[in-house]
Amino acid sequence: MEQEAAKARISELTEQVLALREAYYARDELLADDAEYDALVAELESLESQFPALAKDDSPTRFVGAGTSTLFDPVRHAERMYSLDNVFSHDEMRQWVDRVRPVASSMRFLCEPKIDGLAINLRYQSGRLVSAATRGDGITGEDVTENIQHLGAIPAELSGSGHPDVVEIRGEVFFPIEVFHEMNNSLAEAGEKVFANPRNAASGTVRLKMEGRSEAKQQSALRRMRALNVVVHGIGAWPAPSVDTQSEMYELLRSWGLPVSEYAEVFDDIDGVIGYISGLGERRHDLDYEIDGVVIKVDSWATQRELGATSRAPRWAVAYKYPPEQVTTVLRDIVVSVGRTGRATPYAVLDPVTVAGSEVERATLHNQDVVKAKGVLIGDHVVIRKAGDVIPEVLGPVVEKRTGTEREFEMPRTCPECGASLAPQKEGDIDLRCPNQKSCPAQVRGRIEHIGSRGALDIEGLGEVSALALTQPIESQTPTLTGEAGLFGLTLADLFPVAYQPRDPDTGELRVSDEGEPIVLTPFKRRRAKDDPESVLGFAGTDTEVPSKAALELLEQLEAAKQKPLWRFLVSLNIRHVGPVAARALASHFGSLEGIQQATVEQLAEIDGVGPTIAQSISEWLAVDWHQEIITSWRDSGVSFVDPEWSPRTADADSGPLSGAKVVVTGTIDGFSRDEAEEAVRRAGGQPVSSVSKNTTVVVAGPGAGSKQAKAESLGVPVLDQAQFGELLSRGMAVVEGS
Repeated sequence: MEQEAAKARISELTEQVLALREAYYARDELLADDAEYDALVAELESLESQFPALAKDDSPTRFVGAGTSTLFDPVRHAERMYSLDNVFSHDEMRQWVDRVRPVASSMRFLCEPKIDGLAINLRYQSGRLVSAATRGDGITGEDVTENIQHLGAIPAELSGSGHPDVVEIRGEVFFPIEVFHEMNNSLAEAGEKVFANPRNAASGTVRLKMEGRSEAKQQSALRRMRALNVVVHGIGAWPAPSVDTQSEMYELLRSWGLPVSEYAEVFDDIDGVIGYISGLGERRHDLDYEIDGVVIKVDSWATQRELGATSRAPRWAVAYKYPPEQVTTVLRDIVVSVGRTGRATPYAVLDPVTVAGSEVERATLHNQDVVKAKGVLIGDHVVIRKAGDVIPEVLGPVVEKRTGTEREFEMPRTCPECGASLAPQKEGDIDLRCPNQKSCPAQVRGRIEHIGSRGALDIEGLGEVSALALTQPIESQTPTLTGEAGLFGLTLADLFPVAYQPRDPDTGELRVSDEGEPIVLTPFKRRRAKDDPESVLGFAGTDTEVPSKAALELLEQLEAAKQKPLWRFLVSLNIRHVGPVAARALASHFGSLEGIQQATVEQLAEIDGVGPTIAQSISEWLAVDWHQEIITSWRDSGVSFVDPEWSPRTADADSGPLSGAKVVVTGTIDGFSRDEAEEAVRRAGGQPVSSVSKNTTVVVAGPGAGSKQAKAESLGVPVLDQAQFGELLSRGMAVVEGS
């Protein structure tokens, strides 16, 4: 591959990986299975290895997770949390052992199940739990201490004695499989969105915000939290541990009252490791939690320290991923659903079949070219697998079982929801999209749901159910919302009564009862019995329908949302590529939507965290008339689109002490959160940047700075400690020069 082609492919892969990470970590949305994601990352790593000059410091291959959300306070880990590299075959497993063997002539390996859950970091001081945080980007996580305290498996105080002053204990939070299925069944019966898998359920539960929830929903959330479990598997921030091996550490953790895997075993050679992998694979469904492989660790801590780590993964540990399970079933039909972006996606409707421990009735087919490439016909017996044990996938037909009654799938030429002609968005695109962005009910529904999501305005009452009810009520009713413009102008009269027919979360098909009758729900009203003694709106003793508490709460939440930060509204406008990171950068730089509207594409692109692709997307979005109608309507309803705490950047006047300086702030800075430190740099006229390069003016490195400090020193970039940060803000680069 030529360098220019590699550059374009690296850019494309980077955007795909970042989008998948943002969806998973920020919105709890699973847009690709583990196998697809791993393949994208592997291809990106391979290209960066072949063309090292194209590898960027902020490549997703060099960090884990997708940063932290703004829903929880940030917590900086005392020691970095890593991800794991993967192997997928016994040969690759042996190759990994051969790579680490030269460090020590004889090594023992600890093997344990790789639990498919949420990574957690528990910090204990003198034996008492002081904080719990998600992994985040490996350096900074989200403070979920309040929720984690409800897990009975996590002790508030360690047993025994001799605890270190500070120790971080790493583990995996998960839902037992039986509990997960019971919870999903309850959600489905209530017409609510179900979780894709136990991992998503654990992540969504640990990261629930209790504030603003009704008492009933708080109690429901607490029950879910108490049903979670945890297994610990490592430590951090303990410079002088009292044991020499990983297996000894597990015994110590167990003596402290912490849950350690009962399936962990130590082997003296690779043959023992391979035997463990094979044996656990055969009985994986006997475990009470989901696993997607085995973690293999060098047992000796001295060897672990000698092997070290890359920027994202330790060299002394690896994850063996099991191949996806496969089964055969009948493909009854192929239906097409339309999502928020207008993409038309075919789905296979299958005879129910159990695969990877759960029942499957639907499987994605991605697009019409994939259907053709797989060679499947409606009526075929097909091979199904759950790639990465998560998303069902159709592999292909069992041709030998064809009877001649099978038929080809024809991709519809029109949108199944609005009738618009489907077409590629641009020349060369494979996917077909509905061009009716403004009015297509499916797209409007998706955008309304997105506005209420945690990464946007975080409106609890504006989820999948209410979005569907407001945009696609039963046929006899006129939709309450035909677009986003009217959202903040909703009144009680608009919400009451609204009835809707729920849809299948995978295919978008309308749900019916076992008898084939439409299921009709009314989320914003309730019916009073004739003998109800309470006076309701003056109609006591009558068969009266009245607004539910959900309707009143939704209006209250919409009103309160009008005061939320500008960046959240920028995300809520559904501008392509504008997620929380870019939105915060735009809001911080301009302070108002009006300022963004007046900026040129070039000015937008210059902002750190935006760049030319996002800048062009913003310009194109603002040029659409009906998009401007949304802005006008929201503004008329009380949304200001202004950050009240923003003030013009000192740098604009070229008079700040850091005017023209590019400043990297890394590590912990006393008295400042990361956002506050960056804003302080801006107010002093400087430009905060996230990565170190030869163009960086100065690096401020607090405790835990890590690789950025080392890179700055190797490039000769001045490095200041956290105590000098205040002086830098007031004196500028004079503090570096020592004057």
